[in-house]
Amino acid sequence: MKTRIIAIATILLMVVSAGFSIAAETLTFSSVSVPGDAHTRAMQMFKMKLKQVSNGEMDVDVYHSGQLFSQEAEIAAVRRGTIDLAYTSAGWNAEFVPYLSMLGAVYTFSGYEHMTRVLNGDIGKKIFEDVAEATGARPLAAFYLGTRQLNLVEKVGPVRTPADMKGVKLRTPGSPTWIALGKALGGNPTPMSFSEVYMGLKTGVIEGQDNPLPTDKNAKFFEVTKYIVLTDHLADSVWPTINEKKWQSLSEKQKGWVLEAIAEARKACDQQNLDNEANLVQFFKKQGMVIIEDPDRDAFQAYAKNSYRTESKEISKDWDWDLYEKIQAIK
Repeated sequence: MKTRIIAIATILLMVVSAGFSIAAETLTFSSVSVPGDAHTRAMQMFKMKLKQVSNGEMDVDVYHSGQLFSQEAEIAAVRRGTIDLAYTSAGWNAEFVPYLSMLGAVYTFSGYEHMTRVLNGDIGKKIFEDVAEATGARPLAAFYLGTRQLNLVEKVGPVRTPADMKGVKLRTPGSPTWIALGKALGGNPTPMSFSEVYMGLKTGVIEGQDNPLPTDKNAKFFEVTKYIVLTDHLADSVWPTINEKKWQSLSEKQKGWVLEAIAEARKACDQQNLDNEANLVQFFKKQGMVIIEDPDRDAFQAYAKNSYRTESKEISKDWDWDLYEKIQAIK
């Protein structure tokens, strides 16, 4: 009899354990980012924190490096609900919410702190609601991706204002949006493929380019340029985004767990990228480059705003200028 009771108790325990396993909510999170990227590590942080705060009631299956989809395909998949989460951004969502193109313009944000206060604050909540309604996928936060800075050859000399950029042949990609960015920085936009930039700088076909500091290092632009100007002119972000139907299917408690885990992942992602950028300033100084740390960012911002309103009207025609002013008022 005792043996039978123990056997029954064991079976009941197995059933209960299986029941808890079945009840666990597991989300799928896909990205094309590679293991070393900060936002790939943030996926793992999100998984770990979500399991912790939910006491194992929620989990995340993480797929990075394009294991499931290409970037275009995974963004479509999260909108369809084929997967639960993927990274999107302002640019990827602007097709459906046109005013979002202004978030990728020069000096919509003055830098990382400004960007994160806006997109991870009340304005960001309104933007994310608009995206959810238009696309069927809801951004949950804005993770820092990096900030673009000016990088110039020795001939140009030190640059501190937009006036110093007059006539400078500034490489841009060939699209109208990128050409508008070059104009907004005060330069003479010169379209060129990325693969040609190194030789273009070396031969003088172009006199400058802009990219985040990690790109400048990886592409070895420091070998053929002299100045990096910390204009902080484009603080970029990626948005962990969940399928809206999946989001609405979660209980309020589950939503709270997800947001708590996302907040922890954001802190880790942002800090890693900020640390990398800070360390790279010292790296470039050791390479003999001159780092202009005090450009007149207010002057650059005012110049950019006027440039988008006037010579780049086709780019800014869909912008929400009232929202733009609200963003500028947050410092």
